[in-house]
Amino acid sequence: MNLVTIEHLTKSYTERLLFDDTSFSMNEGEKVGLIGINGTGKSTLLKIVAGLEEPDQGSVTRGRNLYIRYLPQIPEFRAGETVLESVVGDNEKEAHYASPDELKASAQAMLNRLGLTDHEAKIETLSGGQRKRAALASVLLSKADLLVLDEPTNHLDSQMADWLENYLKAFKGALLMITHDRYFLDSVVNRIVELDKGKFYSYQTNYQGFVKLKAERMDMAIASERKRQSILRTELAWIQRGARARSTKQKAHIQRYEALRDQKGPEFDRNIQLESIASRLGRTTVELEGICKSYGEKELIRDFTYIFLKNDRVGIVGPNGSGKSTLMKIIAGWVKPDAGQVTVGQTVRMGYFSQENEDMDGSLKVIDYIRNVAEYLPTKDGSVSASQMLERFLFPPSMQYTTISRLSGGERRRLYLLKILMEAPNVILLDEPTNDLDIATLTVLEDYLDTFPGIVIAVSHDRYFLDRIANRIFAFEGGGRIGRYEGGYTDYAARKTAEEEAAAEDREKMQTGSKAAPSSEKKSQRTRGPQKLKFSYKEQKDYETIEGEIAALEEKITALEKDIEASAHDFVKLNQLMSEKEKAEAALEEKMERWMYLEELAAKIAAQ
Repeated sequence: MNLVTIEHLTKSYTERLLFDDTSFSMNEGEKVGLIGINGTGKSTLLKIVAGLEEPDQGSVTRGRNLYIRYLPQIPEFRAGETVLESVVGDNEKEAHYASPDELKASAQAMLNRLGLTDHEAKIETLSGGQRKRAALASVLLSKADLLVLDEPTNHLDSQMADWLENYLKAFKGALLMITHDRYFLDSVVNRIVELDKGKFYSYQTNYQGFVKLKAERMDMAIASERKRQSILRTELAWIQRGARARSTKQKAHIQRYEALRDQKGPEFDRNIQLESIASRLGRTTVELEGICKSYGEKELIRDFTYIFLKNDRVGIVGPNGSGKSTLMKIIAGWVKPDAGQVTVGQTVRMGYFSQENEDMDGSLKVIDYIRNVAEYLPTKDGSVSASQMLERFLFPPSMQYTTISRLSGGERRRLYLLKILMEAPNVILLDEPTNDLDIATLTVLEDYLDTFPGIVIAVSHDRYFLDRIANRIFAFEGGGRIGRYEGGYTDYAARKTAEEEAAAEDREKMQTGSKAAPSSEKKSQRTRGPQKLKFSYKEQKDYETIEGEIAALEEKITALEKDIEASAHDFVKLNQLMSEKEKAEAALEEKMERWMYLEELAAKIAAQ
């Protein structure tokens, strides 16, 4: 059954054409992911489907008695209500609840699931992320025929996102949503609709299939354009031979040529291309020693020590409110720890992409906002102007003299990100970078970070993003503890699952064993006790010698640097010394990683 049909949709926002005589429809049971570059009209389409906006031209037909619930990007609430009052009030007309008490109990359970345990808190006291989760709880309590969700995964931690993924997969109604979470799209939706230059393109597949099918569509468009250009050259040659337009046949030939000439060729997105430029990073980077931080009685960070290595790629995960952003602010120098020390090297230049955009002057033109950072950015291929960088970041010349106040929320985030990268930092801090950035921007940011010659530290709930950029995970595990795991998010999740399963199996064995084992065996078990951690022979040997090896490598690098300065004009010797220095630095990084592992193991052994 057809739920929504939109035909000949045309709509503009100021001078920008969002929808260009295009069509969109949804059927019963479909789960559709809407993707496209920020500012192209995705949120506007959701509002039109939900009946909150009208098109400039075209028709919108909805199924009879169609019940739609809509989650906006920035929800609004009735002032003065508590969280529970707001959610219950939104769902009082839901017929599937047998009584007000059942609705209230369901609302409380849903709020708890989304991390909102203070049900009596006033709505106006909540953060933006908490308000979004309250609105999501309200929508999910309904029995709508169609859920229309604008960025539902924003402000959800990984566990909440996993739960929502499973909830929506089991949801019996239809779903239309915007999300940047590519794993989420892969798992939940059965159709991708792309909004591209005012037109909708539908793909009966998930995100992974969409990537492949879009590439095929682009290849076909390129092949069609190549064929059109070939025919045009042939026709142009005929025209230039001086053919006289006397007969009807000749006139028709000329008209065909002119129609072919005037036909619009395919337009392709400009890829966001950024050279990975960073300032030189010296030997001392960022060192955290014994960091502690609490707010009131809540301990967020306890005795955390870590030395960031050059080219470190660290992803930070944990529940909302666990202290992830606090750790980032401590690293950036925005927040002081209660105890411990943060050492930042003299050559460190930090770029901090925080959750909240800096205060942008809405009256400022886009290009002036970037020019205030730098007129030109030096790259490996020469200087690039502010205007060229904006073009590479999907701000064409027609937008560069637009005021910031006229940009969408996602476009402002993209502009803010560009500003930070234009400052050429060598340590990049990214706090929830996937919130409000479109997939195209995220893809190029990931490509940029692949070759970034510095340190990247990212707080994110986006599993795909963390798998893409991180080689080490810091996990906030409660009580101030921060665990360290090698690999990306999937590696971390697999290890946590294995640890939990092993712990459950051990508990089960102990329970089963205590019932079945004879008294002599019980005594033996009590004597043995739990097996303690200890160094292996090689680990013990490495632990005793590794600090001396690190010191020797550091001295060798210092000596090589002096030799390099003295051999500036002897290119043969210079190349040899540079090669030796690179090998020594690589060996030093390897030793430092081994030292950190051994120190962590030693601390665990001492704590037994």
